[in-house]
Amino acid sequence: MPSQPVRSVRRTVRVAAPAHVVYGMLADAPRWPVLLPSYVHVERMDFDGARETLLAWEFQDGRVCSSRLRRTLRPQAHRVDFEQDDPAWPGDTVAGSWSVEPDGAGRSLVTLWQQTPNAPANAPAGPDGLDADAAGRLARLREAAERWDRLDELLLAFEERMRIEGPAELVYDFLYRVEDWPELLPHVDGSSVREDRPGTQVVVLDTGAAGAGFTAGPDDGAAGFETVRLCFPHAGRIVFKETAPPAPLTAHSGEWSLLPDESGLTVVCTHRVLLGEESLEAALGAGALPVDARRQVRERLGRESRQTLLLAKWHAESPVRRLRQGRGGSGR
Repeated sequence: MPSQPVRSVRRTVRVAAPAHVVYGMLADAPRWPVLLPSYVHVERMDFDGARETLLAWEFQDGRVCSSRLRRTLRPQAHRVDFEQDDPAWPGDTVAGSWSVEPDGAGRSLVTLWQQTPNAPANAPAGPDGLDADAAGRLARLREAAERWDRLDELLLAFEERMRIEGPAELVYDFLYRVEDWPELLPHVDGSSVREDRPGTQVVVLDTGAAGAGFTAGPDDGAAGFETVRLCFPHAGRIVFKETAPPAPLTAHSGEWSLLPDESGLTVVCTHRVLLGEESLEAALGAGALPVDARRQVRERLGRESRQTLLLAKWHAESPVRRLRQGRGGSGR
């Protein structure tokens, strides 16, 4: 059989950020979900200081795709070599590299080269698709990198945690069954869930956000916001990311984590947020500053997380109380 043609593309863009900043963003893959729109979650499986293996989940064209990346980091050269299992064609790979060169004071040239050696000739992700993919990734990296001098103001990370004296299985069940939340949580008015494969959920929640200081986009309807959730029951984790968060958020990702111990568990909800400068005044009013948005976002998301945690606590502890009362205990 004749061998399939090798398809490759090389693209370069100018970025208004120093080379070391751009390289740092490329190297710090676990931060991609809050900086690069397509990434839902990136997990580092192993790392020896230079070589690493990553599992990455992306949301594109309404679908969640997962892939494994093997990368070699070359900080002195500002270069990252990679090999990625192609989710569109199982058994195939995309190989390539990112390289960053200084381009004058505070500027860089970023080049993405990638090739697919074995894709079928009629594959939709052919030369045009590969070129469009490279162009899109470069554009998203440039947009994130050119905020580099303001990221301290625009990035926000925080957590809410609660101690629960009940079975971890019941807590996880409550968090997993998001379709039941409208009947249980005061900040959720409606929900729809699509689960194309077990553990991968695409959820649309109506949280009334547009009426409480968060501004829905023109295509969001009243206040329905789409969230991708990756559920890992054996690890007691649910990772989430909003695909088009309401202003003043540009990105919002996070995780529910269950930390069991001898007498119960602690449940932690972590949030990572990137604020959008261009939407601050539209969302919060004239003269709004990042500090105002940080305060409001922290208050709003923290309150919603605490409400969810309280209901999860009640859901898990009620059977324990009933069991104790049935045995003649006080129930306290």
